[in-house]
Formats: sequence, structure tokens, C-alpha cells
Amino acid sequence: MKLRFQADNDLDQRIVVATRRLDPTIDFQIAQALKLHGVPDTLVLKRAAEAARILVSHDRRTLPGFFREFISTNASPGLIILSQRLPGKAAELLHLLWAASEAEEYVNIIYSLP
Repeated sequence: MKLRFQADNDLDQRIVVATRRLDPTIDFQIAQALKLHGVPDTLVLKRAAEAARILVSHDRRTLPGFFREFISTNASPGLIILSQRLPGKAAELLHLLWAASEAEEYVNIIYSLP
């Protein structure tokens, strides 16, 4: 199954736009679609899991800890943490992951891009 992405509220929206430009068939949902503004990280992870989407975020500080706690009792499609300094490169890397891998490879995994 192809990767389906869910943008966290803190994700630079230029990354979503740039990723979709690389291939319009990439399923990359914006944070507003799941009403993630102001939602605690544990609920963000739950909503992404219920929607069968890999959460994409810039939050390296707290989200990995919440993710580890979440997967101790739940399954997650995965978490991708992106550097905030690479918006253009981040889109290319997400496109590459989408094109070259399957969603099952990311279940309960944190994948960090530079």
C-alpha cells in the first residue's frame, strides 16, 4: 500500500505543497483536515493512526517521546520527523520515500530526515 501522509500542525505547509507538486497523486493531508490546531500530541497521534496516515512533523523535541508512549499500547502508521531547514529538500525526500517504499515499512517506526 502507498504511503499516506498527515501533516502535523507545526509542519511548514510549503512542504505539503511542494510534495504534491512533485506528484499530484501523493495523498498528503493538511493539519486542518483533522482539526489538529491546539490538539495534544497524544490525540494527534491517535487521529493520524485512525486515518491510517503517517504523521509528518518538525517536532523533534517532544513528539518522539509521545510516539514511543503511543505505540506501547497502539499501532501507528509511523512518524516522519523533518528538519525545518530543508523545506525544498524535505519535499524531494518525502516524494522519494513515497515512490520507493510501502506503508507497511513505517508501522510503529520513527523516521528522521536530516
